[in-house]
Amino acid sequence: MSKQPVHLVVRGDLDDCRVPLVSEPLNADQAERLAPSFKALGDPVRLRLLSLIASHAGGEVCVCDLTDAFDLTAPTISHHLKVLKETGLVTAERRGTWVYYRARAEALGLLSTVLAVPQPAAAQEGHA
Repeated sequence: MSKQPVHLVVRGDLDDCRVPLVSEPLNADQAERLAPSFKALGDPVRLRLLSLIASHAGGEVCVCDLTDAFDLTAPTISHHLKVLKETGLVTAERRGTWVYYRARAEALGLLSTVLAVPQPAAAQEGHA
């Protein structure tokens, strides 16, 4: 596991990155700012955690419901959730002794946009 610091991505920091990779190349600065989110998702546990959070009924899930899905210790799960939170992919809210996580739709939308492959006009017309 890399010990490099993870920097929280602020919503406005990536506004200029909302262009599909296939439309125009990223510049070095854009790539530097997007990389932490993709790096966070490069770990299978974090990818699965994000999937569990994003797909949970009601859009949020208690950490108590996440730990049972893995054969990992609670501190390890907490570490992975911290990385997802620090990269701006999820938010967390403490309620009493439990923490509830919610996927940030705008962060997922941004990554989706960057990876999108626009369909040719002819293919779009066939689905209309």
